Amino acid sequence: MQETSSKYRAWPAMIAAAAMAVMMALPVAARAESDAVKELAAPPPIQLPLKPSPEFAKFPQYTGTLGKRQIVLRLGAKTDDPSGVHGEYQFADTGEVILIAGDRDGDTLEVEESNDGTHITGNWVGKFAANGSLEGERMNVDDSDPLEFSLQPLAAGQKAPTAAAMTAGKGASTSAAAQPQKPVQQPPTQQPTPAQQPAQSHGQPVNGVSNLTVGE
Repeated sequence: MQETSSKYRAWPAMIAAAAMAVMMALPVAARAESDAVKELAAPPPIQLPLKPSPEFAKFPQYTGTLGKRQIVLRLGAKTDDPSGVHGEYQFADTGEVILIAGDRDGDTLEVEESNDGTHITGNWVGKFAANGSLEGERMNVDDSDPLEFSLQPLAAGQKAPTAAAMTAGKGASTSAAAQPQKPVQQPPTQQPTPAQQPAQSHGQPVNGVSNLTVGE
């Protein structure tokens, strides 16, 4: 009986130790679960340099110039914001991709751009015309160095110019302009041959018939 009693007296200590172990383990498990949730909820890291997004490929496209450089703009509405727009634009000469996001109020467009998806690198302010074209200015974050942009909408199914096509087109036009124009040579004037010259009649009529002659 004394041995059994000592066992019963030991149980509270064992139970307390087990409870302490469970309490110590719970925060660790909770922290591990929290980290896993955060990892799943966090967006994937952006790979640099940026590449065209498949999500933006279905957006309306505009082509034209930003400053003196040819670009293609893909711009569409946000699903969670009626006035919000987002997308990207790409330089035709280098293929560099820049992300943009902002608002469209009627025919006025105001967006910010980022070349890494984190830091703002510039601002766009423009107007849509009745024909769908877009014109305005792109500026740095401090509103310096404004560059004019002029973009035309691409028809459905129409492909935007690629960097290779733009380079080839510029090279062809430059090569053609560099070649001197050769003067057009006029063909020499042909002199009639003796056989082509009209025969000159010499002599006198015979028996009053003028179509017959004899030499002098």
